[in-house]
Amino acid sequence: MDIQSIKQRFGIIGNSPLLERAIDVASQVAPTEISVLIYGESGTGKEVFPKIIHHKSARKHGPYIAVNCGAIPEGTIDSELFGHEKGSFTGAHEARKGYFEVVNKGTIFLDEVSDLPLSTQARLLRVLESGEFIKVGSSSVLKTDVRVVGATNISIPDAIRNGRFREDLYYRLNTVPIYIPSLRERKEDIVLLFRKFASDFAEKYRMPALQLDQEAQKILENYRWPGNVRQLKNITEQISIIENSRIINAQILLKYLPQNQTSDLPVLFKGDHTSAEISDRDLLYKVLFDMKKDINDLKKVVFDIIENSGEANNIQENNSQLSKKLNENFEPVPEHLRSNITIHPRTNEQAVEPIEDSEVIEESFSLQKKEADMIRRALEKHKGRRKNAAGDLGISERTLYRKIKEYGL
Repeated sequence: MDIQSIKQRFGIIGNSPLLERAIDVASQVAPTEISVLIYGESGTGKEVFPKIIHHKSARKHGPYIAVNCGAIPEGTIDSELFGHEKGSFTGAHEARKGYFEVVNKGTIFLDEVSDLPLSTQARLLRVLESGEFIKVGSSSVLKTDVRVVGATNISIPDAIRNGRFREDLYYRLNTVPIYIPSLRERKEDIVLLFRKFASDFAEKYRMPALQLDQEAQKILENYRWPGNVRQLKNITEQISIIENSRIINAQILLKYLPQNQTSDLPVLFKGDHTSAEISDRDLLYKVLFDMKKDINDLKKVVFDIIENSGEANNIQENNSQLSKKLNENFEPVPEHLRSNITIHPRTNEQAVEPIEDSEVIEESFSLQKKEADMIRRALEKHKGRRKNAAGDLGISERTLYRKIKEYGL
């Protein structure tokens, strides 16, 4: 059976070289009895490949079962896989066969095999090496002839380093690895998949199929698709049901594509480091962001005062009100900022000169001076306690000590 025939039989859509390579490897390894590990991101369609392996093997007339290891509670996974004896635990009212006993002479697909507890991994390793297992609550060794195909969407080597997966089991399972490409690695298949899903949903809901214009096709191909084929199918169904228009343009399509909400601004990374120092650049970022916030708050206060104060019959009274408001909301405001606030006498009205961002940026103070001023204020706030001041500034105590010496504080 060639690759095209396999695609047709198992409903695989796409002509990507990476996808066809995965199909080719699966068809070549199928007639053997070796274990296979399928890996790839969630939603890429890994569950199809164990079926290809089973139906092209000598076990095709035997049983086939797919087990989602991540969906079974840790306390019952051993019983599900290997069975249990009556009375072996609370609720075990009768003996039960496990999957490895039921699927004898067949194929078992362990999806998300990396989610298995370490104790279960040890039992699985024994099955792979000798075909032997013991039911929960029993002392009798049973034999089984089962081919195991595993799948995972995480990096097993990383799980091994973190102590969450047995290295010996990995090498026993990973005799032949099969990689399933993500949707962004097979962009040439995205529009084909969309058309197939649109056709299926048109038939299901008895409506005309969706069509994409050129711009919408480009957006579809360039989107990152974190949920892969599963996400594409879900979005196609949403659009098929909700939209009245059967011609989908870029504007309509973008409403259904989740956009990245992360900011491109530099931020302070709060990792697990406890002794590593935060760089001077990070401290300067903090200074700049605090300055920007103070200036924006100051502008808001000024305009609120002008808007709400009514007619200016007494300029001196309004100046006093402004000073009082500033003192309530801020620490003492430097003169270079106060100089931007002006109240002009006019007939029955008040005015404030516009405060532009460029006016603030042109001020002559240096970052070093502002940094020193922040450190001085933090030390005063915490009465000289450097540890508390450093925590308030977001830097290490060692960095604070160096800054104190550098600025002669």
